[in-house]
Amino acid sequence: MRTARPVSLAVPALIALLVAIAPAAISAQGRPAAARPNARAEADKRGLVADIDARAKLTQEINDQIFSFGELGFQEVETSKYLVALLRREGFTVEEGYAGMPTAWVATWGSGKPVIAVGSDIDGIPQASQMPGVACRMPMIAGAPGHGEGHNSGQAVVVTAALAVKKLMTEQKLPGTIRIWPGVAEEQLGSKAFFTAAGLFRDVDVSFFTHVYDRFSTPWGAPNEYSGLVSLLYSFEGTTAHGAGAPWRGRSALDAVELMDVAWNFRREHLRTEQRSHYVIRDGGDQPNVVPATASVWYFLRELDPPRIRGLWAIADSIAQGAAMMTGTRLAGVRVMGAAWPPHFNKPVAQAMAANIARVGMPKWSADDERFAKALQKEMGQPETGLDTATLGLEDPPKEADRKGGGSDDIGDVSWAVPTVQLFYPSNVPGTPGHNWADAIAMATPIAHKGATAGAKALALTMYDVLTTPKLVSDAWDYYRVQTKDTKYESFVRPQDRPAIDLNANILGKYREQMRPYYYDPSRFRTYLDQLGVTYPTVRGADGSCGVRAVP
Repeated sequence: MRTARPVSLAVPALIALLVAIAPAAISAQGRPAAARPNARAEADKRGLVADIDARAKLTQEINDQIFSFGELGFQEVETSKYLVALLRREGFTVEEGYAGMPTAWVATWGSGKPVIAVGSDIDGIPQASQMPGVACRMPMIAGAPGHGEGHNSGQAVVVTAALAVKKLMTEQKLPGTIRIWPGVAEEQLGSKAFFTAAGLFRDVDVSFFTHVYDRFSTPWGAPNEYSGLVSLLYSFEGTTAHGAGAPWRGRSALDAVELMDVAWNFRREHLRTEQRSHYVIRDGGDQPNVVPATASVWYFLRELDPPRIRGLWAIADSIAQGAAMMTGTRLAGVRVMGAAWPPHFNKPVAQAMAANIARVGMPKWSADDERFAKALQKEMGQPETGLDTATLGLEDPPKEADRKGGGSDDIGDVSWAVPTVQLFYPSNVPGTPGHNWADAIAMATPIAHKGATAGAKALALTMYDVLTTPKLVSDAWDYYRVQTKDTKYESFVRPQDRPAIDLNANILGKYREQMRPYYYDPSRFRTYLDQLGVTYPTVRGADGSCGVRAVP
């Protein structure tokens, strides 16, 4: 960390000269004491943009490599191994197994203030295996997982931006710390509350999070499309018996699960329209002629604010207890599998991010990109509008009465721990349904590569603003203090809860060896499409055929 040298008050001209030409004086707390002159900042930002353009091949390789792994939450073994090795080669110190999660890690470079955390998710979607660049359904491996959300692109954005900023900081001897982390098991909302509880953000000044989209924007406040969530596994215990010979001697745990589900579905009618809840039966017994001694059901309960989420949780608990009483079974446990507070994003930093998004602009889409996008939209039965060509920029929050909610992201927990902004970058095609094989189709194509490069530029420029503009950091914290004045963060994760690291192990155990031959080899192939032998774009033929099946 640099510190300012003592200067005599008798030489004001020298002070003025030093302020004009020095990168930035440093305060006693280790923060930059003054914003950089505009001319210098402009030159630095142009340099960052040029650096990221020069790293476009690396961005593409990270994007395609993670796409090829296609791993699900808590099983991102190859993904994490790859990213950890890459970051260590680039001079980062990496702590693995963070917060009790084998695929979680934290990579750190630099020293002093400000501390900037940058993160993005890394997990995929079940049954989303899909040949990229082929605008119709063509799984590489039937039933296997894949990146049907596009999380493979996020670390490409984060790492590229961080390396460009690191290079500038090194050249100019700028103080500050870059901390990179992965969103493990985001589809299970399974890690960020544990990251927060473990103290990952305790000394962070500003947190950045990136997420794939078809638009280029950043929200502030409480966005309309987000709900908070608690993820709960209800487990019941009964007694086995012969299903035909002596069923009266048994007590079916599956009966308890089914009665709970029926009761919840009846109760839905009397819940607010803003709630969203859904479930899957994780354990339904072993075979029909044995009364199930164990059964479990996994619920996602969503609402717009923490008190209402806790209210849904209390209702579910009471229904589970009632189901156990009706069936003569026992409610053996209620496990918190994951959680997500409704996010609240920082306005001052989002405004800085929006200005940089406007500066970067949308990628220049080619005729092939547009043809591909329209073919996919046709396949999905959506309007054939092609790709967005204008940035959306700053997204204002709706009025509280207009909030309806929707999906969830455990970045919400981080946003209540430290000033946080979310960058949406344009690496996917408008009109896809989300959490679907169709959302994987674009994610190893030039659309994903160009969008990730654009996102890396906006992220790097805003990281630079934080590094060199102390007022931005103080404004961020002023806003955060108002945000948290009447709302105190208290995680839904209880002290006894642990990350559900066993999730998805059976799926990867079934498919990993089949997936391995499809791993991308950048030493032999320029892009993943080249390796797969996919001509871009491949669209449905006039005869209705869906391209040509590639081989690993």
